[in-house]
Order: sequence, then C-alpha cells, then structure tokens
Amino acid sequence: TQLIFIMPAFVPESVLKKRRTAAEIKAKRDAEDVVAAKKADDNKASMIKRAETYVAEYKTLENDNIRLRREAKASGSYYVPAEPKLAFVVRIRGIIGVSPKVKKILQLLRLRQIFNGVFVKLNSATIKMLRLVEPYIAYGYPNLKSVKELIYKRGFGKVNKQRIPISDNSVIEGVLGKKDIICVEDLVHEIFTVGPNFKEAANFLWPMKLSAPKGGFGRKLLHFNEGGEAGDRGEKINVLIKTMI
Repeated sequence: TQLIFIMPAFVPESVLKKRRTAAEIKAKRDAEDVVAAKKADDNKASMIKRAETYVAEYKTLENDNIRLRREAKASGSYYVPAEPKLAFVVRIRGIIGVSPKVKKILQLLRLRQIFNGVFVKLNSATIKMLRLVEPYIAYGYPNLKSVKELIYKRGFGKVNKQRIPISDNSVIEGVLGKKDIICVEDLVHEIFTVGPNFKEAANFLWPMKLSAPKGGFGRKLLHFNEGGEAGDRGEKINVLIKTMI
C-alpha cells in the first residue's frame, strides 16, 4: 500500500493577520458589551429609585399647596401661590412684518419657525423679552403632565448640533451625564422644577415642533385677554399644549 500525505492548504500571512485582527475586535466588543450591560443594570436600578423620589416630591408639592389653600380659607384670608418659575412659549405667527428687534428676540428664544415651542426660565430679563414679542407668541405656565407629554411625545435632543430622537436614555446621558441627568425622568424633573442645570437641560432639548391646533387659531392679532390667541394665558396654556401635541 502506498501512503499519501495531504499537505494542509497554504494560508497567506495577510489572511491570518486579518483573522487575528477580527478575533481581537470581536473579543474587545464582547468585553465592552458585558461592561455596558452591567452599567445599564446599575443605571436601571438608580433610575427607578430616582423616579420614585421625584413622584414623592411632586406629591409633597401638590399636598402643600392644597394644605396652605385650606388653611388660608379656614382663617378667612387668601392664599397667594409662589410666582411661577417656568414658562412654555409657542410661536403662533410667521415672519411677515416682523421688526428686526422682535426677530432677534425670537432667535434668542430659539423660536425660528411657526408652532415651535420652548421652555423658558422666568426672570426679569426673560419676562421683558416675552412682553416685547407678545403679539407673535402664546405662553403660560405648564403643569407636570404637560411637561412630561411634551418631552416624551415631542422631545428631540441636540447631539453634535444634530436633531436626534430621545429613543434611549443613553442619548441624554451622553450629553448631560456630567450634570447627573441620565434619564428622561431626570430631564423632566430638571425642567419642571427649574433646577440648577436648567439652562443645559433646556438647550439640550431641540425646539419642539408642534402641530397646528385642530380648527386653527381664531384671532391671532388680538391678545388672549381680548378674546384672541397671543400673549400670556397663564395655566390655560395646558389646554393649548394638549391640542398641539
């Protein structure tokens, strides 16, 4: 009998090198996935705990307001709630006939398009700005439900100057993680309570593109107090937000 030796096929060095590189990349990716999964689990527990804390805080605020109102009524006096710190501003008119000063203020408020909406921290400077552009905007003081719905339903983040949907908490953590804002509930809390990092949180949110309200606006040239749509509408902004989301 004749023995036949079959030599193994020759594999070029370049192919071997490519296989080694691919194996190293796969090992590195697997290790990163393990670390990311562990971090996600840790974050999930932290997020649940934070959400529970926020719910308790919101409930305490609501109960305090009810208690103070009842005490004032019982003593025959009046309860005056604290000045609102947060406003939601919607642009309701276009660019025709806009003076340069008004145009500049609308740009500073990031209201470049009709039906754009932004959260604004109320102070003496921003109140003056809002008064100057009142004929072109509708604004008021949103409640917790409105803030949540706006962020969850119409919220887009600004990542590297691009409009990115907030489809995952990692989008928020990547930009605001250094400010200890790692999830949507953190973002809602920071906006609603006008926290110390409100500026960064509000700037992270892309101006919200809202829909025209069903049936359209009635009399946009008149102030809300005169039966129109423009200007300050207080807590009634929540009704408008509901029709535009």
